[in-house]
Amino acid sequence: MSPRPPSPRPSGSPLRPVGTVTRGTTNPNRLRRMDRWIAATHGAVLRRATDPLAVDLGYGAAPWTAVELLTRLRPAAPRVQVVGVEIDPARVAAALPYEREGLTFRHGGFEVPVERPPHLIRAANVLRQYDEEQVAAVWARLCARLAAPEGAGTDTGTGVGGKGGGGAPRSSSRDTGGLLVEGTCDEVGRRHVWVALGPEGPRTVTFAARLGSLDTPSDLAERLPKALIHRNVPGEPVHAFLRDFDRAWAAAAPYASYGARQRWMRAVRDLTSDWPVTDGPVRWRQGEVTVAWEALAPRG
Repeated sequence: MSPRPPSPRPSGSPLRPVGTVTRGTTNPNRLRRMDRWIAATHGAVLRRATDPLAVDLGYGAAPWTAVELLTRLRPAAPRVQVVGVEIDPARVAAALPYEREGLTFRHGGFEVPVERPPHLIRAANVLRQYDEEQVAAVWARLCARLAAPEGAGTDTGTGVGGKGGGGAPRSSSRDTGGLLVEGTCDEVGRRHVWVALGPEGPRTVTFAARLGSLDTPSDLAERLPKALIHRNVPGEPVHAFLRDFDRAWAAAAPYASYGARQRWMRAVRDLTSDWPVTDGPVRWRQGEVTVAWEALAPRG
């Protein structure tokens, strides 16, 4: 089957994609933890949207992650459409034979060349090669592309700088608008950390792991996203969080006889006394814990 030419670029979008080509490393099932979390926490927004659109930004040398994103979102939001966006035109051409109903591929970068504001942008393992100083500008650009809350009358803004993102108040609408999920995982998806951002800026940080692969929770430090990985030093909140998580994990050692999941859940429960954990046991059982961005945001 000969590849078709890439989909036409929407009128008014830049001729040159914004960003640089990544290494393109990808493996089937690599992003399952992130996808599972998105479907559980953002599925209702996608389901309520009139014309839900999700973007897999920088899917890499093979289209597996975009194909899997559609498969995992459809049970939660049957009408969702997925667009895979890649800055390397050869990768787009190679992906075109995998197009199907609900899934297309397009040449582009951080400008996100789609015709309407997406309700989800997933950017996994994309910013790892960029400098920390570049992250805020990329976040702001991507957040500005997100769909606003449907029926909301307030200005959500795009404040992504400084502690807590400096964002404007969130809309009171039950629809929280589009979501940017940006993070990093290992090559086989056993360890993953991501930041979730809305149109107003950063909201939460999620740590997720195959629990049998961890000696201590701080093993996840090597997968911190670019905005946090260089901040894992004394005096920074993310360092303090991982230190406290390791202490809680050590204190929960008696629960190890019931399995790593029970030990993880006990450790996370102990964390909630000092840290603003935003999820509950249903997510903890999946080997996840989500913390408010404001608690982990870099200082200075």
